Amino acid sequence: MVRRRYHQLEITGVRLGVCACTLSLLVLFLLCPWSLEAEPDGYDLLLKATQALREGDLDRALHLYQQVPPPQEGQEGGAFVRSRMEAARIFFSRQEFESSASMCREVLEVFPDNLEAKNLLRQAEVSQIPQWLRFLKDMKTYLPTLLKASGMTLILVLITMIVSPTAGLFIALGRISRMKMLSAIFWFYIWIFRGTPLLLQLFFIYYGLPQLGLTLSPFTAAILGLGLNYSAYLAEIIRGAIESIDAGQMEAAKAIGMSYWQAMRRIIVPQTYKRLVPPVGNEFIALIKDTALVSTIAMVELMRAADQIFNATFNIFVLMQAAIIYLVLTSIFTVTFRKIEDRLGVYENR
Repeated sequence: MVRRRYHQLEITGVRLGVCACTLSLLVLFLLCPWSLEAEPDGYDLLLKATQALREGDLDRALHLYQQVPPPQEGQEGGAFVRSRMEAARIFFSRQEFESSASMCREVLEVFPDNLEAKNLLRQAEVSQIPQWLRFLKDMKTYLPTLLKASGMTLILVLITMIVSPTAGLFIALGRISRMKMLSAIFWFYIWIFRGTPLLLQLFFIYYGLPQLGLTLSPFTAAILGLGLNYSAYLAEIIRGAIESIDAGQMEAAKAIGMSYWQAMRRIIVPQTYKRLVPPVGNEFIALIKDTALVSTIAMVELMRAADQIFNATFNIFVLMQAAIIYLVLTSIFTVTFRKIEDRLGVYENR
């Protein structure tokens, strides 16, 4: 009897113990539900963040990206790296450069050799520099290259300034010649080169002539294209200046025994200088800017150099520096021609 009672008490104790344990686990579950939750899966969070990004909810996507835990020892960190880099790119696009840099640093703490994080971190740090300081830094870096290229621009301008007025004078004289055939030929020349874009002419000279058996270097093609185009414009300017001289000047020259060409050389043409300086000066100032077109035929001058640097760096300050150099060059030529005009007395009151 005693042994039976003892056995019953033992069974009852076991039951009470099991009930107490179950009750303890239930209380623990109710009071601390987090203790039974599994650690969030990185790829699951990454998937949810990507879905939020597709829906346009950037804030939720950023929150989810930042919830992806760093990898533990022995684990691969693909989800962590991708989530942090996606967050860094979003912050960068929103111009929150400090947050973008912070995401990159988290990646580099775990994976110090990650090139993507290094590059984006560098861009984010540079973007935090004040604009004026970035401009000065970029100027120090790229200005020597641009100045060297602007030397080629000046060479193109100076050679064209010699070739085009000389050719333009002969074309103008041929245009006003009494020989109808000669006048018609030069009229056709002027009509072609004034009526078609300079860019198209450069393309034809550099890319078209080789198909006809004549291959030119970029420099030769640039000089030829600029010279032919500007000689046509200057020919019309010179012709207008010559025809503005009183016809009695030619008659007087012939009366004292001068030939037509002597009268032109000694009497008529010298009187056109004052009238020619303003419009010719404007053409040469336009020429400085038109030299940028020769960059399309592989001619490395100022615009070509700036374009190459910009395509490699996407740095808009490079183009600003090129614009400043063009502005300085045109200003120098403007002041120079103004001095020449004043010297010749173009605007003197009479």
